Amino acid sequence: MFTLTWQPPYDWQWMFGFLGDRAVTGVETVTDAYYERSFACEGYQGIFRVTPDIPAQMLKITLSAGLVPVANTRLARIERLFDLTCNPQHIADVLGDLGAARPGLRLPGAMDAYEQGVRAILGQLVSVAMAAKLTSRVVALCGEPVKDAPEYVCFPTPEKLAATDPLALKALGMPVKRAESLIHLAQSVVDGTFPLFPPADIEAGMKALQQRPGIGRWTANYLALRGWQAKDVFLPDDYLIKQRFAGMTPAQIRRYVQRWQPWRSYALLHIWYTDGWEPSVDSEIAAVQK
Repeated sequence: MFTLTWQPPYDWQWMFGFLGDRAVTGVETVTDAYYERSFACEGYQGIFRVTPDIPAQMLKITLSAGLVPVANTRLARIERLFDLTCNPQHIADVLGDLGAARPGLRLPGAMDAYEQGVRAILGQLVSVAMAAKLTSRVVALCGEPVKDAPEYVCFPTPEKLAATDPLALKALGMPVKRAESLIHLAQSVVDGTFPLFPPADIEAGMKALQQRPGIGRWTANYLALRGWQAKDVFLPDDYLIKQRFAGMTPAQIRRYVQRWQPWRSYALLHIWYTDGWEPSVDSEIAAVQK
């Protein structure tokens, strides 16, 4: 048993709901009480389970035997996945009223930027539920069973996905161009040219991602948001965001949300998950619309 801590408040019900909506069959199990998944890295594979002890502000973590040799690196990734190092007071001071209703909202990260890149590409122009189904199909096609937990499958390795026939991926229910972009992403990870860790300049990094086949601005921004867990990213091209900022162009939205720097990623989450939210109708919004 391993443990990690966090600073309260933390909305675990929301976090598990977010991850549960996106859970990949065979890889993840999400309940009201715990999150469990398979993971493979550095030649090791296994499963882990995290269970929050809310009164103790402690995350209890169990690793299967296959992951114990790499426990420290797994714990660091779990810490990023659940945004455990976040100081909610720093964010509340900047977001003000926007964050008041949900002070325990955290930024869901990822265990692996490559995996999140695959998920982001599969999530293009489809619902959250459909993206999870497509990802589950890719896992069923290319994933490797976990030796000490046969009910689980590991997310496909970059090597395996890079060697997959694009027509086999197309048959799962995606355009062939999207299949080719998945293969290109995987090959770039194999080649060592894909940025698995946040670059010093996030904005420049997102622009560089857009030079890759099949990665537009939304996908690059979402990959940075979760794969790099970048704290100051906003998605002005997102469908729901455009609804929330009705009548404003992406450029106007970008100017408006500057008020929430350097925590625009958290502002994005609050706007997504606050029904009926709309920008203030005051001299500020008039100024950005000029």
